[in-house]
Amino acid sequence: MTGGLVAEAREAARLASLGAGLSIRELEDPLDLREACALLDRVWRPPAGSTLIMPELMQSIGHSGGYVVGAYADGRMVGACVGLLATAGLHSHIAGVGSGSRGRGVGYAMKVHQRAWSLERGITTVTWTYDPLISRNAYFNLAKLGAVPAEYLPDFYGAMRDEVNAGIESDRILVHWNLADQRVSAACGGRPHVADPGPEPVVGLDAKPDGGPAAGRRDGEVVLVRIPGDMEAMRSADPGLALEWQRAVRDTLGGLMAEGRAVTGFERAGWYVIERGREERS
Repeated sequence: MTGGLVAEAREAARLASLGAGLSIRELEDPLDLREACALLDRVWRPPAGSTLIMPELMQSIGHSGGYVVGAYADGRMVGACVGLLATAGLHSHIAGVGSGSRGRGVGYAMKVHQRAWSLERGITTVTWTYDPLISRNAYFNLAKLGAVPAEYLPDFYGAMRDEVNAGIESDRILVHWNLADQRVSAACGGRPHVADPGPEPVVGLDAKPDGGPAAGRRDGEVVLVRIPGDMEAMRSADPGLALEWQRAVRDTLGGLMAEGRAVTGFERAGWYVIERGREERS
């Protein structure tokens, strides 16, 4: 690990925190850990009497070398993130931002801090999962952070009981965040990764006039896969249509990834950009 890379990551983290008006620090005190657990519960809203993660588990993760932090604005905790040491390096298990602080860069600042923290410890890869149907999360992970999808995981967690995920199949994409890559350095410096579909992409999945999914072609060098602009609203208003989209995205995006195609980015307009792997071109 070069000192220059660590210094660059530290400076990016400082600027991201400054821009969001935050201080980010590791959590050790039991009161702080309980506060972080309560914040995450307010975000996901698990059933009464249960919690997403116990403060004792957070304490064990942090004490054994994992990543357990809180983000503070004006002395008040507004975000929390927990990551476990893993085979790849660090697996970022959960992160949440309080409802009153969303849209001000808290989540971004925590991830840029996580990058610096990891590089300081010789960790060069961070992984996490996200719901592939939530457009803003896809853009955040692939464009704003420069992470790379590695695997499509159908119904990865099985049935979940929190209000955000209850009643839907828990499909996830596993991403690899390669902390030393120029793409990631640029993204953490405020320059998002821009997907380039080229001049002649084909459309593998699009929307019908009635709002349902329409399967298309998968035979191009570059394939575009659309997802709904607001899947959370669709799940609430029309669960049947939301399920149609989930199955279509699983079949198309998940199928292309299983064939070895590479997801090279996500366009803000709602398209995954998928390219043929080198082995397919040869």
